[in-house]
Amino acid sequence: MPPPDMSLTEQVAIITGGGGGIGRAIALAFASVGADIVIADIVPERCEETAARVRALGRRALSAPTDVADTDKIRATVERAAKEFGRLDILVNNAGGTNQRPFLDQSEKSWRKLIDLNLVSMFAATHAAVPEIIKGKRGGAIINVASIEGSRAAPGYAAYAACKAGMLNFTRTMALELAEHRIRVNAIAPDYTITPGTRGNIGGPVDESKWFKPNAAQDDATARRIPAGRAGIDSECGDAAVFLASNMSAYVNGATLPVDGGTWASSGWVRNQTGKWVLVEETLKA
Repeated sequence: MPPPDMSLTEQVAIITGGGGGIGRAIALAFASVGADIVIADIVPERCEETAARVRALGRRALSAPTDVADTDKIRATVERAAKEFGRLDILVNNAGGTNQRPFLDQSEKSWRKLIDLNLVSMFAATHAAVPEIIKGKRGGAIINVASIEGSRAAPGYAAYAACKAGMLNFTRTMALELAEHRIRVNAIAPDYTITPGTRGNIGGPVDESKWFKPNAAQDDATARRIPAGRAGIDSECGDAAVFLASNMSAYVNGATLPVDGGTWASSGWVRNQTGKWVLVEETLKA
């Protein structure tokens, strides 16, 4: 049994993009401490697979295939969840995605799609879910899955990074607007994390046997760039989300928690090939 302050027993959480990677890890972490889960993901097979894992942990799960770029579908999923479970306590705005391309090489259709996926979906889910949380008069929690790219320059990811920066400000603003309802709003900001998306498994069921395998040079570059010496693991985001959803963080509101192995703290410092910490320009000389 989890410690009382960590327990989410009988609470109901909606997780957008909950079918794989960080979203799935959060779903399973929540279920492990007692929550019932609504999985809203565009890939039906992923919704079903995550729902099955939640049920195996002894909790109820609703598989709700949802294209979060369609705000009507988001609202329908929230309505369905509230009807199915009779309550709503937690919203995790996790759905998102990007591609690397200079901004001037992107069409308007391309960057509008990124805005709908990463930013508008959060607005729509929050707008739909909060009234349901308020009805319960129990308070609640919203967790926005942002990115380290929301607080630094991100060449090739301009629209995505702008959306994540907007997410961080929205987190702080909603923390104030919803405080009177005892709804806390916080964010996590991962850096490079091993997920289906970062391993090339973009669509279809999660299948680790088909994942891209980094070579030794790529692993070395990751290890030198991230102070922890490795890429993130999705379950580490799940653990952070449990903290922010539970009473363990009862006095935490409007905060952004980096889950990045220290990358944000490093601010340009990396290990060179001898293991010495140097600034990037010094690394190029090494």
